[in-house]
Amino acid sequence: MENTTTTTPLKQPIVFVLEGFHTPPGFGSFLFFLAFFNYMVVLLGNGVVVCIICVDKNLHRPMFVMISHLAVCDLLGATAVLPRLMMHFLTGERRIAYIPAIAQAVSVHTYGLAAQTLLAAMAYDRYVAVCEPLRYHTIMTSARLHASCALAWFVAVLCIAVLFALHMNTQLCGNIIQHVYCSNRAILRLACRSTQTNNIYGLSMFWSVSTGIFVIIAFSYFRILQASIKHGRDDSSVRSKAFQTCTSHLVVYVLYEIASVIIIVSQRFASVSQDLKKFFSILFIIVPPAVNPIIYGLVSKELRGSIIKHFVTQRSHKTRLSG
Repeated sequence: MENTTTTTPLKQPIVFVLEGFHTPPGFGSFLFFLAFFNYMVVLLGNGVVVCIICVDKNLHRPMFVMISHLAVCDLLGATAVLPRLMMHFLTGERRIAYIPAIAQAVSVHTYGLAAQTLLAAMAYDRYVAVCEPLRYHTIMTSARLHASCALAWFVAVLCIAVLFALHMNTQLCGNIIQHVYCSNRAILRLACRSTQTNNIYGLSMFWSVSTGIFVIIAFSYFRILQASIKHGRDDSSVRSKAFQTCTSHLVVYVLYEIASVIIIVSQRFASVSQDLKKFFSILFIIVPPAVNPIIYGLVSKELRGSIIKHFVTQRSHKTRLSG
């Protein structure tokens, strides 16, 4: 039987045991179908967005290319957690080997950080589009677009890679992870000795990157607001379009931030039950990826129109073949 109180350093690779949720008997199947339904929504929504943007050449523009990158990021986060969570609900399996555990943790953290860096790049793109419309195509060239997306991913991957590189020489004195999925914090709780260096780097990296992203987004939307008020005096459609542009991106950004803050705050209060903390951490994985395609689909008439047109065309084609 696994033991969390062992003081003997464990040799790697080892097998972790995820504590998971304490579910009442008979609820496993219900929770499995709930997780399965959410995963299908994430796969369908984000998969359709990525495919439509890739296929429709009219959508090969900076805003939609960045939306497709965000959709890929959401797929990464959901796929890292939900399939294993479904297996846990269905079979009760809680074991996970060391390498898959680290891969899951890296994927989850990369998802969280890359989503924010991509949203910062998207905010800058919207700032240029609204505040510098005549220079937009000169500033946001294809090369700069792809460089911006690559930089967003590079910053996220580099920061997370350094974070987990500090795990390499960490000896563990336990193998039961008190969480639903593997994360940096959950694994470090099993360390035999002080992890002060890891904690200092993790906090410093998180606050510095988050602050930088907040400054970029706040500056971009402030300038967009200024421009919309200035030009909207003469043309109400300009103001309406600018506010519409701000709204969709701000809603997505606030959604990620609220989920992150809930996780951070709940972890700091001992009075919050472990199952509730785990539930909050799952919200960060399942809510933004499921909601984002709906937000962009509702706000962007071009994206929504392209999706509808594609499916209508496919349906008409199948009807002609069957006829």
